[in-house]
Amino acid sequence: MSNGPLMPKATAVWLIDNTSLTFEQIARFCNLHALEVKGIADGDVAFGIKGMDPISSGQLTRDELEAAQTDTDYELSLAKPKVEIPEVKTKRGPRYTPVSRRQERPDAIFWLLKNHPELTDGQIIKLVGTTKPTIKAIRDRTHWNSTNIKAVDPVTLSLCSQIDLDSAVQKAARKAQIERKKLEKEAARLGTILPAEQTIAPAVTSPAYAEIISSSDRAAAIAEPRATDVFSPQQEGEKKDDEEGDEQYDADSVFAKLTELKSSDKSAKEED
Repeated sequence: MSNGPLMPKATAVWLIDNTSLTFEQIARFCNLHALEVKGIADGDVAFGIKGMDPISSGQLTRDELEAAQTDTDYELSLAKPKVEIPEVKTKRGPRYTPVSRRQERPDAIFWLLKNHPELTDGQIIKLVGTTKPTIKAIRDRTHWNSTNIKAVDPVTLSLCSQIDLDSAVQKAARKAQIERKKLEKEAARLGTILPAEQTIAPAVTSPAYAEIISSSDRAAAIAEPRATDVFSPQQEGEKKDDEEGDEQYDADSVFAKLTELKSSDKSAKEED
């Protein structure tokens, strides 16, 4: 049988002392070898173990026991428990890596980062038993032994099993597919980006706008003189002086120029 009583040797001791079952029947019921049951009966095995009644513990019914005693070929079977106890799932801790294999972990981490970039750091930690700083250093090529690290399958290094690796890859792929679908739904909800010809307005959108622009241009032309406007004689002289270039004058030449201008103005008034 695949499942036996809770205390197989103690149950075998009780069955040997209190029933007429054969050694083979007791061995099949308790998941023991027939020679081991014979050793228990002879006192060579399980010496000092107190027998446990499987009937009082609810593992065997009395009708089942009587049927087995009348038929030597009858196989005992466990009674169905009255209360089903749920299976307790123990939380897996960090994977232990033997000392002889620890120097090969960087190679396995580099292989996982290269061939399965969809794996998260937490999944890599569970697979090969490493730390986040080590993964980051190998990813950024800042590890102290980066020149000697080469990609090696962690399964061939016996750091993890193929079943665990496939399960982690499938889980990461499903997660990536879910994230991609979420992004596609979000993009469909927000809409696509409009082309440039639709987002950039034309220079003139309506006749009224063109009229406003033309009127503002005319106002600016009236307010500001153009380069072709007629200059006064003084402005033409200044312009001519600017075109000829800036000349350096001393104090005497400046005063002489002013005196000449005053005399010309005085003579003009006398003529008037």
